[in-house]
Amino acid sequence: MQGSIVGSIDLAQVVLYAFWIFFAGLIIYLRREDKREGYPLESDRGGRVVVQGFPAIPSPKKFRMANGEILFRPDRKADERAINAEPVARWPGAPLQPLGDPMLANVGPGSFAERSDTPELTSDGVPSIVPMRVEPTASVERRDADPRGMNVIGGDRRTAGTVSDIWIDRGEPQIRYLEVALADAPGKTVMLPMIFAKIDGFRKVVNVDAIFAAHFANVPGLRSPDSVTKLEEDRITAYYAAGLLYASPARAGGVL
Repeated sequence: MQGSIVGSIDLAQVVLYAFWIFFAGLIIYLRREDKREGYPLESDRGGRVVVQGFPAIPSPKKFRMANGEILFRPDRKADERAINAEPVARWPGAPLQPLGDPMLANVGPGSFAERSDTPELTSDGVPSIVPMRVEPTASVERRDADPRGMNVIGGDRRTAGTVSDIWIDRGEPQIRYLEVALADAPGKTVMLPMIFAKIDGFRKVVNVDAIFAAHFANVPGLRSPDSVTKLEEDRITAYYAAGLLYASPARAGGVL
């Protein structure tokens, strides 16, 4: 039609373009929101660059937690912990070599974030991860092997101790940790994350390949005997993860 402005535009085309614009905006919004923690990344080039990518880090937002606590994210709080490692070369991005005992250096696979030093809570406001001795309603399924009383065998095939209790998650029906009474330190117990444990019901042992028997003595401890904080969880898991690479010098060498 002569003089028509929208003669070549139909409703389906308008809806398609509107969807594209909405979807692009949604992606940008989600990318900004996932940068509320962990950004900007730290660079070994100092303050010359801000490693944040596109889009930029969002402005702080207030979050009201279930327990009434108020948090602001991002909080711009820098991690000021000393890095117990040094670069193997002088070029930027060179791998880090741990200083001292690599199992305790808290770098590489043994690194962890400084999460809140408080227990994870259930919707009822009680600690979520607890030993079965304080949760009488919990039990081991009769068709499964009960690890309590089993010997814990390290990656060097030596006995580290005996499982004294099971730590369960009240919010989810699963085992989170095994509590291990050490053989070489009577009265001392340490935590073993279930993801690093292999229960052999036939031989009645718990195998742990990540660390050796002697390493169990240095597993980070708990402040309370009947609960574990989020920071303690990360420290414990990081210690076992460090063993996957640093438990033996042979593990840190080349494969070929």
